[in-house]
Amino acid sequence: MGDTVTFGPEGDRWLYNRSTKTYDLTRGKHTQGFTIQTTQGPPGTSFTVDPEKTALIVVDMQNTFLHNKCRDHPTGLATVEPTLTLIHKCRKLGIQVIWLNWGLTEEDLASMPAVVSRSFARSLVEPSHPVRRLGFGADLGDGMGRTLMAGEWNSALYAPLAAAVNSLDKHLPKNRMSGLWNEQTPLWRYLMQSGHRTLMFAGVNTDQCVLGTLTNAYNAGWDCVMVEDCCATTTDGGHDVCVHNVAGSYGFVIDSKSFTAGKSA
Repeated sequence: MGDTVTFGPEGDRWLYNRSTKTYDLTRGKHTQGFTIQTTQGPPGTSFTVDPEKTALIVVDMQNTFLHNKCRDHPTGLATVEPTLTLIHKCRKLGIQVIWLNWGLTEEDLASMPAVVSRSFARSLVEPSHPVRRLGFGADLGDGMGRTLMAGEWNSALYAPLAAAVNSLDKHLPKNRMSGLWNEQTPLWRYLMQSGHRTLMFAGVNTDQCVLGTLTNAYNAGWDCVMVEDCCATTTDGGHDVCVHNVAGSYGFVIDSKSFTAGKSA
């Protein structure tokens, strides 16, 4: 048995070195790679990416999920500083930053399936629900605008993150928990056009929109990396379960510190 294990088809392969416990995800461009130590999964594991083919997807870091006018999300707020650190390092490496956010249109409202509509209208059937959810497009009052509609205050990036936006960043809307639920989504179309193969995920909520997008990416063949201290959820135990499953099945788990400490070839 050789020292190198291959995964995937010709032209789109991962290489794994048994001696160094390192996965090469560069598709042949390892001389320009950036190597990161994992924080979950088998100890001592690392992987190498091609920064030009890597994108950071920041999911739903919007006022409606983080601002205290909308809800109490202390674990979400705790991800802000690590995410800013992550973004800063990505910019140094030339990794594309993508802001993936809810941004609904009237057409989206008219065609929204019942099962999706109900998830954001729980207050209509459960008046005691801890988060005020009146449905997509409902006016939240107090200047917050209509729920998750494009251009509204509640749909805007949380201010500390908005301040970090760069003119080279991509802003892509979604109309489901996943930004990759079909091949016509803006994120899917952009990734196919740009050629990015490795996707890093940050945002809220870990077990909902982050995981939904990540698992669709996994099933479609993109490399998936969860940045654990840049993701959070309000669900008790939900974050840890997701981190465990990503490390064991869907890809790799790192944190902002291991990413910052990564080594260029």
